[in-house]
Amino acid sequence: MSLRPDLAIIADHVAPATRVLDVGCGDGELMAELRDRSAVDARGIEIDPVNVSAAVGRGLSVVQGDADADLPYYADQAFDYAILSQTLQTTRAPDKVLEELLRIGRCAFVSFPNFAYWRVRWSLLWGGRMPVTQALPVSWYETENIHQLTIDDFRAFVAQRGIVVENAWFLNGDRRTSAAAANFRAEHAVFLLRR
Repeated sequence: MSLRPDLAIIADHVAPATRVLDVGCGDGELMAELRDRSAVDARGIEIDPVNVSAAVGRGLSVVQGDADADLPYYADQAFDYAILSQTLQTTRAPDKVLEELLRIGRCAFVSFPNFAYWRVRWSLLWGGRMPVTQALPVSWYETENIHQLTIDDFRAFVAQRGIVVENAWFLNGDRRTSAAAANFRAEHAVFLLRR
């Protein structure tokens, strides 16, 4: 089974034999890949009990918890990497969650759907309704997304806080797209951050 494109980028850029906390780890797909491929000591936190059970069934160290409430319990710099993939926009306080990630990990990977992607804009402009796309596959009333953000929003957010962007990748489906006009052309973004 191949990893989701944003997870594949993260897996390719996590150094071997490091410690990782995957926040919102789902069923542990990325953690299992990191463990098996790179001998990474991966730990996870996940809110959905079904996903927690699936991850534990893979032999992974995952606890049930909420990124908005439980990250303060982790020690400073306890991990080499803290990962938040496709979860930032679902948190109640994304600014606080990001601060916690950068406190817990020496670096943080953050990936999210780009709500300024041209197909999303097109759907709003011509259809007048919230979009349903491959990247945003459910209707507005079913979505877990409560803080829609764009690549440019995120860039401004980290710049205002003095957070360093080590690297960034932009995806259109499973293909990478250039940073030029990424706010318009990319469905998803992946950022590697540090303090």
